Amino acid sequence: MATAATADAASLSALPFLLLLLLLPPLSAASNVTYDHRSLIISGRRRLLISTSIHYPRSVPAMWPKLVAEAKDGGADCIETYVFWNGHETAPGQYFFEDRFDLVRFVRVVKDAGLYLILRIGPFVAAEWNFGGVPVWLHYVPGTVFRTNNEPFKSHMKSFTTYIVDMMKKERLFASQGGNIILAQIENEYGDSEQAYGAGGKPYAMWAASMALAQNTGVPWIMCQQYDAPDPVINTCNSFYCDQFQPNSPTKPKFWTENWPGWFQTFGESNPHRPPEDVAFAVARFFEKGGSVQNYYVYHGGTNFGRTTGGPFITTSYDYDAPIDEYGLRRLPKWAHLKELHKSIKWCEHTLLYGNTTFLSLGPKQEADVYTDQSGGCVAFLANVDSDKDKVVTFRNRQYDLPAWSVSILPDCKNVVFNTAKVQSQTLMVDMVPESLQASKPDRWSIFREKIGVWGKNDFVRNGFVDHINTTKDSTDYLWYTTSFSVDGSYPSKGSHAVLNIDSKGHGVHAFLNNEFIGSAYGNGSKSSFTVELAINLRTGKNELALLSMTVGLQNAGPFYEWVGAGLTSVNISGLKKGTVDLSSNNWLYKIGLEGEYYSLFKPDQGSNQLWIPQPEPPKNQPLTWYKVNVDVPQGDDPVGIDMQFMGKGLAWLNGNAIGRYWPRTSSTDDRCTPSCDYRGQFSPNKCRTGCGQPTQRWYHVPRSWFHPSGNNTLVVFEEKGGDPTKITFSRRVVTSVCSFVSEHFPYIDLESWDKSTTNNGTAAAKVQLSCPNGKNISSVKFASFGNPSGTCRSYQQGSCHHPNSLSIVEKACLNINSCTVSLSDEGFGKDICPGVTKTLAIEADCSY
Repeated sequence: MATAATADAASLSALPFLLLLLLLPPLSAASNVTYDHRSLIISGRRRLLISTSIHYPRSVPAMWPKLVAEAKDGGADCIETYVFWNGHETAPGQYFFEDRFDLVRFVRVVKDAGLYLILRIGPFVAAEWNFGGVPVWLHYVPGTVFRTNNEPFKSHMKSFTTYIVDMMKKERLFASQGGNIILAQIENEYGDSEQAYGAGGKPYAMWAASMALAQNTGVPWIMCQQYDAPDPVINTCNSFYCDQFQPNSPTKPKFWTENWPGWFQTFGESNPHRPPEDVAFAVARFFEKGGSVQNYYVYHGGTNFGRTTGGPFITTSYDYDAPIDEYGLRRLPKWAHLKELHKSIKWCEHTLLYGNTTFLSLGPKQEADVYTDQSGGCVAFLANVDSDKDKVVTFRNRQYDLPAWSVSILPDCKNVVFNTAKVQSQTLMVDMVPESLQASKPDRWSIFREKIGVWGKNDFVRNGFVDHINTTKDSTDYLWYTTSFSVDGSYPSKGSHAVLNIDSKGHGVHAFLNNEFIGSAYGNGSKSSFTVELAINLRTGKNELALLSMTVGLQNAGPFYEWVGAGLTSVNISGLKKGTVDLSSNNWLYKIGLEGEYYSLFKPDQGSNQLWIPQPEPPKNQPLTWYKVNVDVPQGDDPVGIDMQFMGKGLAWLNGNAIGRYWPRTSSTDDRCTPSCDYRGQFSPNKCRTGCGQPTQRWYHVPRSWFHPSGNNTLVVFEEKGGDPTKITFSRRVVTSVCSFVSEHFPYIDLESWDKSTTNNGTAAAKVQLSCPNGKNISSVKFASFGNPSGTCRSYQQGSCHHPNSLSIVEKACLNINSCTVSLSDEGFGKDICPGVTKTLAIEADCSY
């Protein structure tokens, strides 16, 4: 692999971003992709690339063009995706590449948009994806141990990797063939687990690299978090911050494959949100310190449709709540702020990649990295890494204000065009607008009640317990454990209730005694095992105990993760006169799955199945109940979510398409939620928590392409615990208002029209820009204040300084049009009414048709 840039590329001068795009070779032309210590080199030119994740099976094909277009509009050059082995090889040698798993179609959508693609084949991916993307069947191939120097695993891994590479080659999708795939990845985040595999760890990692290189893709291979990746494979960084990361060889460039803008949450926990100022800070620092490829790991449009694609207990941020944003931006707040950052970085591309760098100390926690090239280009990053104090620094005889924990970008070493802490982009406020389930047939509801315990014939009988996962092989979430026992007239003791004690390896259990529901228990994301004590009333004589054990997705990461089990380990009854009765070694009858699953009640062709019983009104708070209703399409074209906050836990389908598991479990009120979030300082998953005491998930994305426009849409819900199906609603995700908060000291230079040959001297007035979604106009201005307002969107407040004409000036500029700009130097503001006060303009406006 070549590791030096061509000489003619060095002669390019620093051109505006739009002009650079015109000079790029078309993606249909074959590209020679190599690298040196600074960056990838594509067709002889070093490239600085901004990428973002779109995991194709987490959305549907109808969504892909919009998702890719939104990513491109945000400044992305490239899309990153894993390849999901368990979705493609459903059984040994049996492959599936249709619908959500049509990988070739997805790559072509990205190519048609003019974007590159990073293909992370893995084939282990983690990704909060069931079993880390490895097929469950592979665990049951004799002698197989995942991700170590194990011949059965390596054989199947090589076979699948080769299959994917050959498919991409056949379609001519690698850049070396004229396609858009510029990087491929083998394995995933193995470096932190390598030692745990002992003598098999390093040989496996080296084998994986060698196997990948032998595929002859014509593009470089990467291994993220692989500290000993052998040449020429590039090791890359995954983290909240990667500015201090250095590759394991001076010949390799600095790549960031996973920039974590948010963080996943587990059931029962509140939701951490990373402030956009900190995301921007991390990105600016990465490029300041010589980075050249950065990927936002945001799971654009991400959901986990179906039952088998979710990680263990991990839901809200990645898998369920986030998918409400069909355009893939929910988990990256204030994307427009980062879009401006991307423009600023791109303006500096040539100097960053071809210039020489100089480090300057500007104070105890203030510094500058300066890049200069032979054509006279000069780029400076001024950073204040103090997490508390704003500072004024002197650079090249000029003074610059640096807020705490921020980076200023000076593409000419004079003018600040962007500061990471000064969010001057607008904020779109989104509401979930409910719509009742409009019945499209008079016989609105039908139900089917699951039999408690064994339905039909039992699958087998054992003395004692079997492991849940080894029994179901993830073909279903559900496994019935049933037994009976007798109680004589001496029960209970001292007037107290008996207590049923259950220990389980996870993930959950519903308990039924004598056909009555008595309670549930669950593990959580960090500890799937649990213990529960349930007060029970026994009857004299024979008692029937039925325990429905559940999984909610298989373990997806960690050393030897495939050996983590689930299911019951101990069951006993205490509180009897004769002491505790241990039922663990009883004769247990087992039944795999649910009767409704067996009869495929969720499929459209089962709508007339005689098992369904029509009901004028569905029963409420009934466990183990299937519901069916015919519904109309929600109006409009906004993204749709189904609101399940009044249901318990279960599964849902629309027209046979699996929406996925739902579980609106309430988070703890003790999760350290904060009323406000300070962007300053290192981010961690315990910082900036919100939603304490609220449902950890509520809305679940239903793609509009799943609805039949002509009506007759069948919604099927299986409820485990009991809920109120009459309160299920569809909700449309609607942008209802837009806000902006800009101060006069915020940098404002329009990079698309800026002529660097002129000196700005920082005198350009800051501007507020507002824009409603296409088709909507600004219908009213709810708040406007020029002075020193405070607060956040929808809670702005006037300060001690407020210009009385603020509202009228904004209304004149903005009412009844789609977008507008208001300059802080607008002549309507006239005389300075508050000398010495830094002026800010805050606006909140409604958007409507």
